[in-house]
Amino acid sequence: MTIDAAAPTPIEAVPTVIQARLTEFFDAVAPTVAAISPVVTAGADHLRAFVLNGGKRVRPTFAWAGWQCAVQTTDPQVNPDSTDVVTLGAALELVQACALIHDDIIDRSDTRRGRATVHRVYDAEHAESGWSGSSSHFGESAAILVGDLALAWADDLAGTLPRHVAPIWSAMRTEVLGGQLLDIVNEASGDESVDAAMAVMRFKTAAYTVARPLELGAALGDASADLIAALAGIGADLGLAFQLRDDLLGVFGDPATTGKPSGDDLVAGKRTVLIADGLSRAHATAPEAAQALRSSLGRQLSDAELTAARDILRDVGAVGAIEDRITHHLQQALQAIDDLPTGARARTDLANVATAIAYRNS
Repeated sequence: MTIDAAAPTPIEAVPTVIQARLTEFFDAVAPTVAAISPVVTAGADHLRAFVLNGGKRVRPTFAWAGWQCAVQTTDPQVNPDSTDVVTLGAALELVQACALIHDDIIDRSDTRRGRATVHRVYDAEHAESGWSGSSSHFGESAAILVGDLALAWADDLAGTLPRHVAPIWSAMRTEVLGGQLLDIVNEASGDESVDAAMAVMRFKTAAYTVARPLELGAALGDASADLIAALAGIGADLGLAFQLRDDLLGVFGDPATTGKPSGDDLVAGKRTVLIADGLSRAHATAPEAAQALRSSLGRQLSDAELTAARDILRDVGAVGAIEDRITHHLQQALQAIDDLPTGARARTDLANVATAIAYRNS
């Protein structure tokens, strides 16, 4: 499977190519899974549905963009085989599946992409079958293993890539898992500082969403150390812009578009940068509002309570401040993209994707 770097194939075609590679992968592992048990086949089918029935393929797109920057640096007319970068994109989507499945368990989320989360699917199957024990505990346990299977299969795919990308892949896995651990500790300890929220954002999402995929793609294209470092810097800014937009969507997003309940981050009690900044600003100017906002975290909210929390975040200036941060990080990234020593098409494609993720609505 190839993408011709010299042909006029738009970067928007990458998700379709990755979808085909993922379908091919799931078909290939099906006999191995079936030889174990129908139970394991059912688990693999849940994972297959989760991966193939949604997702924007952001990480594979950035991996491809990094690879394109590398191959166009060498020679704008090259026509390299892109099998490795497509395989990398599929592996990144399986890492994402693991992270989301486990994140939904941690956040006790009921829906993802407009469908029941994997642990809720298993919870319902247990209850409908009349099995012994707790349905919710069974659902969480089974979903943890499905998420683990996604990570194992991601490593299987990554293991077929050239060895020089392995250190970047390894660092990415450690960062995302470490960031998730930081996240749950912050929530449990009640750490409301912006610095703590920023640390979670950098490692849990920003690095493995943009920076590491750009680096991995560029490394597959045999980019120079300077180009890889430049792309890593661009990825750091874009990853922060991506996650800051996610913070806003987690409170203000339309469920019909995001596929998650309205105000999901408030209900989950997430200490995002938006929430941390809002609490800090409210403490300084309106202590009662700060207390009201804090009381909205980690519980189900009525429509009136959700509206009140949103109003506080707007009134104290937190929403505007997050929008300013997004613009700042995007502008820094766009300037750095302009300075990249690569072809015009590669710069344009990367700039377009950068702008799209910063201002997305889902």
